[in-house]
Amino acid sequence: MPEMPEVQGLTTFLAERVVGHTITRTSVGAIAALKTYDPPNTALHGAEITAATRRGKFIVLSAGDDLHLVFHLAKAGWLRWYELLPTTLIKPGKSPIALRVALDDDSGFDLTEAGTKKSLAVYVVRDPDDVPGIARLGPDPLDAAFTREAFGAVLDGRRMQIKGLLRDQGVIAGIGNAYSDEILHAAKMSPYAIAGTLDGAEVDRLYTAMQTTLTDAVAEASGKPPAELKDAKRRGMQVHARRGEACPVCGDTVRSVFFADRSLEYCPTCQTGGKILADRRLSRLLK
Repeated sequence: MPEMPEVQGLTTFLAERVVGHTITRTSVGAIAALKTYDPPNTALHGAEITAATRRGKFIVLSAGDDLHLVFHLAKAGWLRWYELLPTTLIKPGKSPIALRVALDDDSGFDLTEAGTKKSLAVYVVRDPDDVPGIARLGPDPLDAAFTREAFGAVLDGRRMQIKGLLRDQGVIAGIGNAYSDEILHAAKMSPYAIAGTLDGAEVDRLYTAMQTTLTDAVAEASGKPPAELKDAKRRGMQVHARRGEACPVCGDTVRSVFFADRSLEYCPTCQTGGKILADRRLSRLLK
């Protein structure tokens, strides 16, 4: 799933390519991906794109103040850019293309989604806050206003595992499964630590790890075309998706805990005092 650094990379790329250009055509390839009908997607035709911005994991392409194309790539979505957009007809339901956007210089992009579980979402709205997922977003972790004190206030009193809190978009916007693993590894903290019980030194360490991990990832994504962003993300991972490999910090074996639709990765030596966390799938089988 693309998270804040990759979405920021895509946003920066689009800002350089599409701002100042006019949308000539939009073609919907997956009806279920289009979550709005008023304004219709055809309202974008002839509209000049004036800004490309990010809100959490959402990308917002604005055409003035009152018309916005908003999309969320979800778990298996991606953006495919073309300097010369194909002219082939998109048949709804017959390809991975959810939406095609054509621009006045013959360039454009497709929003695609792999797999059978379809979660990619597209909105055409008059205000980005009309998108429910945006209206619910917590603060952006790289916003200058999100200080150590603000972070401490978010954690205070929460009886919630820190891994889940970092992934909760209503608490902090933009962090997902991969970067929460990376942040917790950098902070030398168990994913099961309870947020509200962290002491001041632990909150300091976690805040610093979050800022450093995300800032470095955004810098790595900056300037890369969409086709290179996924590989750049994988190369930067220390523990996420590296089960069975050696931890680059201590040399211990990276372990996983599996859940119904995802896993988490961690280093026992760095994060849990050497304790191996129970595999939830195996625990269910043994009951």
